[in-house]
Order: sequence, then C-alpha cells, then structure tokens
Amino acid sequence: MIAETVCSAVAAAGLGIAVVTAYRKRYLAATRIAAYALVPLGLVMAGVVDWLADTAFSPTAWAGFGVLGLSWVLFATSRTVERRRGGTRKERRAARQAAAPAAPGASAPALGEATPRGESPAPRRAPASQGDDDFSDIEAILKKHGI
Repeated sequence: MIAETVCSAVAAAGLGIAVVTAYRKRYLAATRIAAYALVPLGLVMAGVVDWLADTAFSPTAWAGFGVLGLSWVLFATSRTVERRRGGTRKERRAARQAAAPAAPGASAPALGEATPRGESPAPRRAPASQGDDDFSDIEAILKKHGI
C-alpha cells in the first residue's frame, strides 16, 4: 500500500516538473521528464509493484532465486572446465583420432617435413654420445648466434 502511494507521488512530482519545463519552452526535455515520471505509475497500475512486494517477503521466491543462482554457477563452472580442457567431448575425440597413427604400428607420419621449394631438408644430427663435453650444447647455441 505504501509502495503504491510513493510511486504515485513520484509520478505526480515528475509530471509537475515536466509542466514547469514545458513552460520554459523546453518541450523535448519536458517530454522526456514526463515519460520517466509515468514509469512508476505504470508499474503500480500493472501490478508489478504488488508482485515485487510479494516476492520480497516470500521465502519460496527467495529459494527459487537461490536455485537459479546455483544453476548459473554450475553452468559457468562447466564452461570454464570445458575451455581449460580444450573444447567439447566431440572436439576432444576428433583430436585424439587425428593424433592416432594411420596404420597400426606406425610410429611417424609417412610424409617428411615440409621444406620450401628449392631447398634441401636440413641434415639430422646424431644424438650426442655420453663421452661428449657438457658444454657442446652451449657452444652450438653461441655459434648459432654468432658469438
């Protein structure tokens, strides 16, 4: 009851301000003020204010809002986990199948590494033996950078 009275008073005050604004030849501003002033009155007449008042004091309504919040948290959590894992179940399955070798027992793809036209592939170096110096890797890096 008090909410309806307050909304009606706000609407009346807003319409009064709109009349004063229109008297000052600012018709566009007066129209906007009147539009804003009529919103609370329309909410009272449509019953939205009663519905909000009933909802604010209803434990069932608050439990419903809690359930909605829980569902939102679960949805957001599942989306976060899905993004960290790398997509949906279908996408992960397709990625696993693409990564699997084509023939059973095949350890490497049948095609070699792609090289630009006219260039020969870089020779592969044999892995370093146990007796090599520990600094050979560092020397290779320094030579690569011209140091």
